[in-house]
Amino acid sequence: MEFRLLGTVSVETLTGPLPLGPAKRRSLLAALLLSANTPVSVTRLTDSLWDDTPPLQARGVIQGHVSRLRALLVGADAEAYGVELATLGDAYVLRVPETLIDAQRFEELLMLAREQRGPADTVLMLKEALSLWQGPALSGAFTGPPLRAAAHSLEESRLATVEHLARTYGVLGEHHRAAALLAAETAAHPLRESLAAELVLALYRAGRQSEALDRFHRTRRLLADELGIDPGHELADAYALILRGDPGSGGAGPRPGPVAAPAGIRAPSPARPAASVGAAPPAGAAAPDPASAGPSGAAGDVPARGGGAVASQAALRPSSVAPAPHPGEPLPVDLLPRAPRGFHGRGAELAALTRAAAGEAPVCLVTGPAGVGKTALALQWAHRSGALFPDGRLFADLRGFSEAGESALIDVLREFLLALGVAPRRVPESAPAAAALFRSLTDRRRVLVVLDNARDSATVRALLPGGSDCVTLVTSRHRLEGLIASDAARPVPLDTLEADDGTALLAGVLGEERVLAEPVAARRLAELCGGLPLALRVTAARLAGRPRWTLAALADELADERGRLAYLDVDDTGVAAALRLTVQHLPPEAVHQFARLGHHPGGHVDPYAAAALAGTDPVAAAAALERLAAAHLVAETAPGRWILHDLVRLYARGLDPASAHEALTGVLDHCIATALAAADTAEPGGEPCFVLPDGYREPAAVRDFADRAEAMRWLAAERENLALAAVAAREAGLADRTWRIILLQWPQVVWRVRDNWASLLELALEAARAGKDAYAESRVLTLLGWVLTEEGQTSEAAAVLERSPVLAREAGDPLGEATALINLAVVQAELGESATATENCTRAVELAREEEDRHTEMLALQHLARMQLTANRPREALACARTALDLGPEHEEAVRRSLLLAVCGEARLALGEEEDGIRLLDRAAREAEEAGYDDGAVRALEALLRVSARTEYRRRYDEALRRLAAEG
Repeated sequence: MEFRLLGTVSVETLTGPLPLGPAKRRSLLAALLLSANTPVSVTRLTDSLWDDTPPLQARGVIQGHVSRLRALLVGADAEAYGVELATLGDAYVLRVPETLIDAQRFEELLMLAREQRGPADTVLMLKEALSLWQGPALSGAFTGPPLRAAAHSLEESRLATVEHLARTYGVLGEHHRAAALLAAETAAHPLRESLAAELVLALYRAGRQSEALDRFHRTRRLLADELGIDPGHELADAYALILRGDPGSGGAGPRPGPVAAPAGIRAPSPARPAASVGAAPPAGAAAPDPASAGPSGAAGDVPARGGGAVASQAALRPSSVAPAPHPGEPLPVDLLPRAPRGFHGRGAELAALTRAAAGEAPVCLVTGPAGVGKTALALQWAHRSGALFPDGRLFADLRGFSEAGESALIDVLREFLLALGVAPRRVPESAPAAAALFRSLTDRRRVLVVLDNARDSATVRALLPGGSDCVTLVTSRHRLEGLIASDAARPVPLDTLEADDGTALLAGVLGEERVLAEPVAARRLAELCGGLPLALRVTAARLAGRPRWTLAALADELADERGRLAYLDVDDTGVAAALRLTVQHLPPEAVHQFARLGHHPGGHVDPYAAAALAGTDPVAAAAALERLAAAHLVAETAPGRWILHDLVRLYARGLDPASAHEALTGVLDHCIATALAAADTAEPGGEPCFVLPDGYREPAAVRDFADRAEAMRWLAAERENLALAAVAAREAGLADRTWRIILLQWPQVVWRVRDNWASLLELALEAARAGKDAYAESRVLTLLGWVLTEEGQTSEAAAVLERSPVLAREAGDPLGEATALINLAVVQAELGESATATENCTRAVELAREEEDRHTEMLALQHLARMQLTANRPREALACARTALDLGPEHEEAVRRSLLLAVCGEARLALGEEEDGIRLLDRAAREAEEAGYDDGAVRALEALLRVSARTEYRRRYDEALRRLAAEG
């Protein structure tokens, strides 16, 4: 067992992190851990959990959190580790061995570092201490003033440790390491003068004199602009040392020459020269790596061994090639797509990338117009350079110029973290925390990160790795000058292919014989395609499928089309000409399908969506998609899933602009119909949340879902497409479709409630209000409030939910009012308003009975029983739960039955009927296990373990926890 404060507040066990729940519970744990083994008063806990005036029931809320936290610890066998959460009068104390708290181990390692005799041992201790940090201190907790002060103190200690480590690197003469360490921290804390001073000195002693001066002046200007002050003595002394040409203390290293003094000022005499660093090694010792002695001119001037004209990357970067892994070792992570086929030319650009990647933590920036082959160049270089990155290669398409919208930063970071071995449940939910963890994991590693189709500098900065030996390769249609200014990105501009390379690309697809037979026509084709690889590949694909066509005939046809395609709003008419030639030879049904695909709002399409767009059926749509794939107009990325290149999508959209509204409405109604089917399969028996919209067009066919698992997989896979469809509906003025598409994802929202749903639900709320639809607004508010509750934003949830029952009454929606009252009651119970919560839950039961809706009545009774049990009224809770169980036992209520049986079992235990209580809890756990509801199984087995030490219960509890961890 381990308690973590240096990052997200958590409790790690052998089976994964404990489910701590809301942010305030994490705050409570943090406050107790910061004063471990010392009583903490309720008053101090109140200050830690609330930033402003606490609620009247603050004491009750704290008691509830303590009770839940104690249960979690007991369930995790905390006693075996010497951990106990005890009550002492008006205070609580968390008794825990200090070795189990990461912040205490951090301080102990710092103390050990100070006691080391040699700097190498000190470095080991300091690096071990810093490795305990997994993000900003006390992340994931709501930090009141005492916790904010504690987090600030911990961060100050971390920064002081970083400075200590950098100075120790200097003693060892490892100034490049010191500079790399300090550069990242200085970027995050640009106004911390001590960090800046250490970085200036490290750069200078590493032989990077100009960078050291630039860093000083940038910091000086920043201090003046932001704070109106001059540099303090540390920074000023570092600057003076550079001006004197004095290496100062800090170990051996290359000694730069003195800096020329400004005109009219006499420079001080240089200090005594340092010992030569170029002496021969002792007999029997290995010769030093020449590259490790510091820079000796531009990277492009380093000759290759054997007299080659271009230096290898191994010669440009020290120790850049690692030995291959031993047999049996796991291979490094590799997210790269396959290497581009038929790649030709670009020798100068590949060499430029190699030179650009030779620096320290370089950012290489491949820029150029759409369709010019930026991605192909990046992937070609990445595959050729695999041996340089023994710790893996990561790839992400940021979709910065995609009609489907940019990739969410948290989604990219989640993909990277999972690839680097982070367990799904330990991936932070916020982008800043995930980025911090990514930088930490890539520190001291050699990883290549390829970021394709970046739109702006800010997105790239958040995805830069932390290691000085990592290389980041970015492609973009924009120059990203901000990235060049802030991170010294090295641009590698990419222009169109020369005619010779263009004909070589054609030969790679068509065969050399065919191109050599018509060299003039081949060259003319390359010129007419504008040197764009995309246009050349589409043209070559058409010729490859028609061996009787001549290159000259196609060149004549392409030439005739160029002027007539000027209406297409794309950057280069060569692409449009090639696409038009391809489309002209397609059968009418494929052309019709292609034109409608241009109006699809999502990123990918399946036969059902394609059919809805074209007004056909899935079989015809699938056949059309196969024809389009054969013509290289769409690409099949997975069985039954196709995508269009951005330029191809734009072209397709222009083929039939008048059909845009009809196609969009068709695919939106397809989304509604399929989401309805998925929701009904995933949560059968649930009350339909709305009638169909006006003018609804029933799809020719709707996907069938065999079971809940298949339905939930579809909702997860289509989440991005459904979100894009909702946005497109809102932009088209179809607000009635917008909120329906979003709200129908409620089974996925419930299942993955902490997966950033709030912004999408706010879009649904905006659409409902735009349509002045009280019914829709109430339904959305109910779901949004519940999401906020689960995210720990209890006060915000209460504010959202208070309006929902009123709107439901106005709309004549009694079942919506009942559901809203249930969710509001849960929040009120969390806030300590138990009487009001019970009253609202009771009213929800009455409404559900009046409507004869067993599903909603069962839900209301379940929460009412839990509230009564919490209020120490076990007999009432037992009666309430029994009433709910009598409404079943429908198969679809297996999950709810498990929760109700658990309430019955806990109520029996509270009444002293231990045998019946254990029997009911065991039954609750088994029904949860059979239904695949591992969270319910964990809850029931936790309650069992509090009264029984049976090995079977412990085994089943551990297995349920493992399953939860595995599914994230």
